[in-house]
Amino acid sequence: MSASSELIQRQLDAYNAQDIAAFLECYADDAVLGALNGEATQTGIEAIRTRHEELFFQFPKNQAKLLNRIDLGSVVIDHEDVTRGPGGDRFQVAAIYTIRDGKIARVNFARGDA
Repeated sequence: MSASSELIQRQLDAYNAQDIAAFLECYADDAVLGALNGEATQTGIEAIRTRHEELFFQFPKNQAKLLNRIDLGSVVIDHEDVTRGPGGDRFQVAAIYTIRDGKIARVNFARGDA
């Protein structure tokens, strides 16, 4: 497994464990999250922390299952099946990660129905 895939897998594992500290260790301080072809929704580690602390609180059984991964070196694309918990929403997402200096610098999300 490449260093890029290892980073993204660590981030996914931390996300599923709702381990905010381990999750944020994977991100650059100036990382950006946004919708594919859209504007940034979160900029900087504190905005990403706030978003995910709220997400983890609201959906304590939230899980993302990896369906496929494409590793292009500095870009990794994950296709995931996300469930918000028993009886909760379920959807699929393509997460397109851009990696810089061993950290996630940007993530663009494309969301679809499961």
